[in-house]
Amino acid sequence: MARLKGALIGCGFFAVNQLHAWRMIDAVEIVAICDRDPARLAAVGDSFGIARRYADAAALLSAERLDFVDVATTVASHRALVEMAAAARIPVICQKPIAPTYADARAMVEACEAAGVPLMIHENFRWQSPIRAVRAAIDAGRIGTPFFGRVSFRSAYDVFAGQPYLAEGERFIIEDLGIHILDIARYLFGDATSVTARTRRINPRIRGEDVATMLLDHASGVTSVVDCSYASRLEEELFPQTLVEVDGSAGTIRLERDYRLVVTTADGSTVTDAAPPVLPFAAKPWHVIQESVYRIEAHWADCLASGREPDTSGRDNLKTFALVEAAYLGARTGRPVALSEVTA
Repeated sequence: MARLKGALIGCGFFAVNQLHAWRMIDAVEIVAICDRDPARLAAVGDSFGIARRYADAAALLSAERLDFVDVATTVASHRALVEMAAAARIPVICQKPIAPTYADARAMVEACEAAGVPLMIHENFRWQSPIRAVRAAIDAGRIGTPFFGRVSFRSAYDVFAGQPYLAEGERFIIEDLGIHILDIARYLFGDATSVTARTRRINPRIRGEDVATMLLDHASGVTSVVDCSYASRLEEELFPQTLVEVDGSAGTIRLERDYRLVVTTADGSTVTDAAPPVLPFAAKPWHVIQESVYRIEAHWADCLASGREPDTSGRDNLKTFALVEAAYLGARTGRPVALSEVTA
């Protein structure tokens, strides 16, 4: 079969991981890249041997015959680029968060649906091997019916060193990191109906919040706590590990530090090493995220080949983005927010 020909728009901090992962997928070839920064465009193009380089996305989409485009730019540009790809009838992957506002996000989804092209959001955390292992234990019925969950990401890692723009926005941890953790909660426990949220800004050098605690009511009957912090200095820095707790009618699941997965039932506890593999381009501690990038991109290639909808399609991701919007509204008002308030 012919390889899928793709192009990457945006050659910044994280996009290098995406290019490495694309190179591992035999069914895909990245034939062109685009970035407004000439030095960055040259450096990435030379590093990955990509000769066709563009400073303008419209020129790229017009000149290239593509099977898909991967949008890895900052959030303010997402809507214009996705709608441009949709107008050209080119399937598109878009980095999270999908858009600055829910209205923009919905417009992007509707544009792709109207054009008949797939849209997938690069929501990769649910593709991490340890998170998949938790879901597998739930699906196998090992702990009965879940009734409580906690998804936690707490760290003092300096994310601003590699992505300084994160310190400049009025919204930070929920929009940048919490969106991943909220999506994990959806993936494990199903869609939520309401959110209660509290936020804090501990670091005085940033504009947005760097601590968030969210209580979710799920339609499945599960109550979950989603907590995120970049202000938690621990004895052992766990970045970028996500810890998970699930309590069920017949037992519990704990995804602990260093990917130790413990399932406890009336028969005792089973301990499994759920550590992700270190892929050829990866390095610890980033390997858990780098592996998830490869997994989600392989999923995209499979979906394009088979014609099925991606798990993190634009339509699905609207539900995760609605949680982000509800959390910010709840933090501002101090009250629980029904999801229907932000999706109407």
